[in-house]
Amino acid sequence: MRKSSVAVILHAVAISLVLFIGSGNSARADGKSGESLFKEHCSLCHPDGGNIVNPKKTLHKKDLEANNIKSKDDIVRIMRKPGPGMTTFNENTVPEKSAKEIAGYILKTFK
Repeated sequence: MRKSSVAVILHAVAISLVLFIGSGNSARADGKSGESLFKEHCSLCHPDGGNIVNPKKTLHKKDLEANNIKSKDDIVRIMRKPGPGMTTFNENTVPEKSAKEIAGYILKTFK
């Protein structure tokens, strides 16, 4: 009987871990993915990865690399201290975790 109880507990722990880890990959605890956060905060000025203010600074890979932006951290840095024409997204507006999710979405989507 004791082995059976341990097996049930281990099984429950395993299921909990799978659910916990799985939920972190696609959506945040509040249900917003990188895509939905991008649409909420960025898509107005960056439709389809473009840039309505400065067409030379799109979110497409070739333009990001031309502007020395290659990582999530680089994108978050620009969000926090942008150049002229871009809204500043500070930690209160877009928390760090959300900013990194947006950055990941950009890198994955606009190749």
